[in-house]
Amino acid sequence: MAPYHAAARPTTPPNARAIKGLSVGFLAGTLLLSPLVMAQQTILEGERFHPQESAQGMVATSHFLASEVSRDVLAKGGNAVDAAVTAGFALAVTLIERLEESYAVQRLCSVFGVHRSSYRAWRNRNTVPSQEERALLQRIVDTHAASKGSAGARSIAKMVTQAGVPLSRYRAGKRMKRLGLASTQPPRHAYKKAMQPHLAIPNRLDRQFDVKTPNKAWTGDITYIWTGSRWAYLAVVIDLFSRKPVGWAMSPSPDTELVNKALMMAYESRHEPKSVLFHSDQGCQYTSLGFRQCLWRYQMTQSLSRRGNCWDNAPTERFFRSLKTEWVPATGYLDMAAAKQSITEYIISYYSCLRPHTHNDGLPPNAAETTYWNAQKAVAKNT
Repeated sequence: MAPYHAAARPTTPPNARAIKGLSVGFLAGTLLLSPLVMAQQTILEGERFHPQESAQGMVATSHFLASEVSRDVLAKGGNAVDAAVTAGFALAVTLIERLEESYAVQRLCSVFGVHRSSYRAWRNRNTVPSQEERALLQRIVDTHAASKGSAGARSIAKMVTQAGVPLSRYRAGKRMKRLGLASTQPPRHAYKKAMQPHLAIPNRLDRQFDVKTPNKAWTGDITYIWTGSRWAYLAVVIDLFSRKPVGWAMSPSPDTELVNKALMMAYESRHEPKSVLFHSDQGCQYTSLGFRQCLWRYQMTQSLSRRGNCWDNAPTERFFRSLKTEWVPATGYLDMAAAKQSITEYIISYYSCLRPHTHNDGLPPNAAETTYWNAQKAVAKNT
């Protein structure tokens, strides 16, 4: 085979358009193994002895191989093209894989005419796992199922290792991703730091939770619930007399609009009471101008817990605890709609109507209020 000379490049046959765009790596596999090996040697020699001319040498070698392969493939017919594409690509990527420890993948792909994305896809191809790998994958599946889907890579790695099969967290994570497994545990909720200055509003309630009449003191707070792909936020308003939730709202954002909706529901469902004391923590939603304007419209007095003291709003915190331990699934809900429906059912049908409450001497909130109003009617009738 004559050496390559830039001035005497072989002419392209008339029907070379049939293989136009096919690279050396695609065409040389079944037809010209030695030219590809020559290309490899050209890279090695060019990098070793002529680093400044190595790029030109690689381009020249590619032109030469392409012209030689074109003539042979066209002479053998179109069926040889398909065979050359398959075998030539495999040969090219194999050579790139062997050389990538010494040379940049970008340069190797350029020389052998293989797109980098194609090479990466080939490197990440699905290969037939060994018997040991299949046993490990099955063990991971069984461990994940035993945890009812709650175990993540860290837990699975520890459990499999304790069973006698060494497995790191990162190996477990890669195999879980390949198997399509994921932990169903909600991620840890992250609180945002308040950016507005603190308002000097006193704690007027001062933990006086034993209220003797309805609609005298309400408390409010926000909690978070997992809804499939993100956190949702639940704001509630509780009447301290019976511990009944009289207003609530859910939203993807813990903003002022959320607490305003909950307060509006409470105000309307309780027939627009006057002079209610509303107590909450110092969350930015409750100290915002929009919420304080809403309190002003409803002629309510605001009370705030002391900073960092959750016991100042203990009844609301206790309600959230009951909701999450008695009703909300450990892995959350599938979506926002399912969460709203389930939580509304808990508040209206179970918590208010059926669930006994120690504050009400074992009566549900609705029954406690009914008892109070019946007693008030009896007193009014006798006076």
